[in-house]
Amino acid sequence: MSGNLYETDFYAWALEQAALLRAGKLSAADIAHIAEEIESMGRTEKRELISRLTVLLLHLLKWQFQPVRRGNSWRTTIRIQRLDLFRHLKDNPSLKSQVPGAVADAYTTALIQAADETSLPEETFPPECPWSFDQIMDEGFWPDQH
Repeated sequence: MSGNLYETDFYAWALEQAALLRAGKLSAADIAHIAEEIESMGRTEKRELISRLTVLLLHLLKWQFQPVRRGNSWRTTIRIQRLDLFRHLKDNPSLKSQVPGAVADAYTTALIQAADETSLPEETFPPECPWSFDQIMDEGFWPDQH
């Protein structure tokens, strides 16, 4: 019944599996689906990293390439994303090994969004992230167009 419950009522399945695991009834547990769900949780944490980096990089790009539109809203978004990224990596330290790829993935999306939100051509922006992760996360770093 567990396999069917997994497909028809995920919440009930999850509660049932948790009870089986707590009771030590591993042979009755739906191990294959439990493993799948645990892997999915890991992917969710990585997506969270990329999502927060995307928002941060988008606002850093807008900050640099639209200086006349700078304001408290952008400043607050940058500060909050840095703080939330710091917390996310603190809670998931093994994600640090994923940072280089996550920055590259996030920057690709941020560049497209920056072009759309600023109405500037995509070619205006560097094709690859111009900042190191340390710069991105540095609360004193505010890019300026030179």
